[in-house]
Amino acid sequence: MLNADDPLIADLGRDRDDVLYYGVEDDSLALGGMAHAADAKHCRRCGAPYVFETIYLGHLGHYHCPSCGQRRPAPSVIASDVVLQGVRSASFVLQTPAGRASVRLSLPGLYNVYNALGAAALATALEIPLAQIVAGLQGTRAAFGRAETVTLLPARNGASDAAAAPARELRILLVKNPAGANEVLRTLALEPGQHDVLAVLNDKIADGRDVSWIWDADFELLAGRIRSFTCSGSRAAELAVRMKYAGVEPARIRVRTDLREALDAAAADRRDGEAPLYALPTYTAMLSLRELLVARGEASSSWS
Repeated sequence: MLNADDPLIADLGRDRDDVLYYGVEDDSLALGGMAHAADAKHCRRCGAPYVFETIYLGHLGHYHCPSCGQRRPAPSVIASDVVLQGVRSASFVLQTPAGRASVRLSLPGLYNVYNALGAAALATALEIPLAQIVAGLQGTRAAFGRAETVTLLPARNGASDAAAAPARELRILLVKNPAGANEVLRTLALEPGQHDVLAVLNDKIADGRDVSWIWDADFELLAGRIRSFTCSGSRAAELAVRMKYAGVEPARIRVRTDLREALDAAAADRRDGEAPLYALPTYTAMLSLRELLVARGEASSSWS
């Protein structure tokens, strides 16, 4: 099973006749141009630049090489009529050699549509019935830290009277590279209104020591929609600088290196209504955030 929309991956099956390709067929999802965080821009066969008729995500889309004629292979497992419902869910029509069916995921973003499509392709190759494939996809739930929703207890929101401060949702969206960050930002941009964000940038081994990738992530996409942006982690200051250059008003940016203090400050700074707090942590930051939430009784253990 190979992703037809990824030129580099699709090329692995060019000389084989036993490959099952999957891909997206929905022009409504097309981006206006290629993002900064895009790889595989050149043909693996001749080195000429690809021409992209459609770009869905990073370097994924419909493409061809004008020099040697290589082009996106026709997929047998297809997602069409894709509807992205912000950070809550996504739906699409799944087409396989066995037929068509509607799928509703409890996971957000086009990246999770691609994940579901890859899983559907594998199940199709294993000759699992279409109805069972759909049931499996629709039963999928967010893995810890990846589009996970946690309820912050009122006493943790900085209110002296717990009854006076309703519980608040914390939605955790892992970001660890430019392409992934861009899709999270694209997903957040679908949510209405202004956003409160807690971003945690670490530079530990598992995160990568070099955090310059934040300059390739298109935070500008969301800059005008930020009500408050709390920066934390070992590289909180660099993140704050990035947000300033992205166009976030400096008055809306705060730096709290200590994660506990950052979470308390971000959660307490709230509007009227039920607006959630969005957490955008890197990998080790996500683990630390969940450890803190478990200790506070606001999340269950990741391993239980």
